[in-house]
Amino acid sequence: MTPAPAEDGRAAQVDAAVSAAHADSWARVVAAAARASGGNLTQAEDAASEAFLQALQTWGSRGVPRDPAAWLIRTAHRKVVDQQRREATLRRKLPVLATTDAAPREDAVDIDALTALDDRLRLVFTCCHPALAMQSRVALTLRLVGGLTTAEIAAGMLVSDAALAARITRAKRKIETAKIPYRVPPESELVDRLDGVLTVIHLISTTGHTAPAGGALRRSDLADRALDLSAMLAVLLPDEPEVLGLLALLELTEARAPARVDAEGAPVLLSDQDRARWDADRIAAGLQWLDRARQRLGPDRAAGRFLLQAGIAAAHADADTFADTDWSAIVALYDRLLERWPSPVVALNRAVAIAFRDGPSLGLAAIDEVAGDARLARYHYVPAARADLLRRLGRRAAARQEYRRALALVDNDAERRFLQRRLDSLADDVGDTPVTGSHQP
Repeated sequence: MTPAPAEDGRAAQVDAAVSAAHADSWARVVAAAARASGGNLTQAEDAASEAFLQALQTWGSRGVPRDPAAWLIRTAHRKVVDQQRREATLRRKLPVLATTDAAPREDAVDIDALTALDDRLRLVFTCCHPALAMQSRVALTLRLVGGLTTAEIAAGMLVSDAALAARITRAKRKIETAKIPYRVPPESELVDRLDGVLTVIHLISTTGHTAPAGGALRRSDLADRALDLSAMLAVLLPDEPEVLGLLALLELTEARAPARVDAEGAPVLLSDQDRARWDADRIAAGLQWLDRARQRLGPDRAAGRFLLQAGIAAAHADADTFADTDWSAIVALYDRLLERWPSPVVALNRAVAIAFRDGPSLGLAAIDEVAGDARLARYHYVPAARADLLRRLGRRAAARQEYRRALALVDNDAERRFLQRRLDSLADDVGDTPVTGSHQP
């Protein structure tokens, strides 16, 4: 029997409401369930998943609640209570994971308490515990805090779905067996634990900035979550320069979001973006955070990697036009960043900056110095950057070859469309026509 049109419309509204709640509240629901379960992340994720599944079933008949997040938190909390009751029947005593207030109460949930300032930070610091390997920290946080699917995380980390799923399972098991506490560390441990947390939040942001797969260039939900977590860290640690530097970096990066895609959703290069569409309020906020971070450095402390990256983003934000960009300052910042944080991706970005400062020939040479790094073997931005510089040099046949290499590596549909457009713009019957001089930036 074919469903009535009204039923189809109601189902579509419920699907949209649940999807929106997942994008906005997944981390809050998992964090609340984790607190209720005493830090059992497997139990928390299961309860959160069941809560969203129940929303699909319940909201269709009863309507979408006024506060979907509160409904989901209460439902996940009840799932935890029910599960622990079942386990108590079998074992009589619940295993507690190192928190004194772990056992859930049967009375109504205090939504304000469950969504307090440090609630998601508890989840982040637990996921980022130094007892876990860095790749496990990243994967677990992207799954539990970012709400990404296993396939999305696997694509971003360039591993198979099965390997990624096993990594997450092992990480959660280690948290349980090692009795890693579900809490924000005490002040004496906080700074030492901070870099791993900042790294994960930054990776969530970069995953949102350019999605590893899918039809859209970016995932604004992940970018927003990273900003939210970064802002909470800034409240918790208002005098830590790297915390403030990360927040500045994310604000300045997100400010460019409105101009990063065209009407069809395809990427727009920085050189072609309408800077009038950049978010002036975010730029102002980012520059203020950057200034505050620099003030807190002190004479004996050098800028860290997030503060240096924020400086690069600020150099772009300060330029009224692309032609006004201070590429010399940007290259100098990349030089300092490479000293602080040796990375082939940083070296690639520095090479692109050299191309704009000194011309495509020198930029191409700088890219070729790093292109052989095995860690960049499947990084599609290497052939894409080479293709652009070869195109600017008039070496069209070589540029076509590099665009094809990039297309073979990219999984994001929006980026694929952009690269295909670039490839199509180079007619197959046109050979290399080297040009010198006129392609200087």
